[in-house]
Amino acid sequence: MISVAVVDDQEMVRMGFSLILDAEADIRVIGQAADGVDAIDLVKREQPDVVLLDIRMPRLDGLAALPRLTPYSQVIMVTTFDDDDYVDAALAGGASGFLLKDAGADLLLAGVRAAANGDALISPSLTLDLLNRRTAASQPETAHVNRLSERETEIAKLVAVGRTNQEICAELFISLGTVKTHLGSIQTRLDARNRVEIAARMWESGVMNSKG
Repeated sequence: MISVAVVDDQEMVRMGFSLILDAEADIRVIGQAADGVDAIDLVKREQPDVVLLDIRMPRLDGLAALPRLTPYSQVIMVTTFDDDDYVDAALAGGASGFLLKDAGADLLLAGVRAAANGDALISPSLTLDLLNRRTAASQPETAHVNRLSERETEIAKLVAVGRTNQEICAELFISLGTVKTHLGSIQTRLDARNRVEIAARMWESGVMNSKG
């Protein structure tokens, strides 16, 4: 059972998310909070698997609360604002995903399940822009990518195009444990903190644009 805390200053948003999540057999909402201060108290007390965290809130906003929540839970930033700086700050702060509030129920559920499994998910409308900006802002660097084995490169490329661990298992005919082991090695070799940074390293290197 995946436990979730919903943090948003709008009661209708909290109720809406909670109804969607509680309707699933494998997800349970264990609490709600209306601002970052209450969110910290809630998460420290309940330690949910996943926190859905709004950005703009009174008293303490989501970005300020984020580093005080990540030691206890996986955090998905959820907002109506697709501002580049918000996305970059959230991912740099250790968020496990970034979803727009209008992304829909299916993506919300996928994001929660991905975060609970140690994956990172970003709304598709934001992913390409994020990677394009990071690629444009950096010089191509292939040294780290060249350290990957052939299998690690295969997995890293699939991560870079948004595949989940389960999808990688199915595509490469390997076990979930094997995927997780390879991902740990990939993060070390690429000096990446999470899946988003693995994707960024792969795109920045230029290998995603090469044939073969």
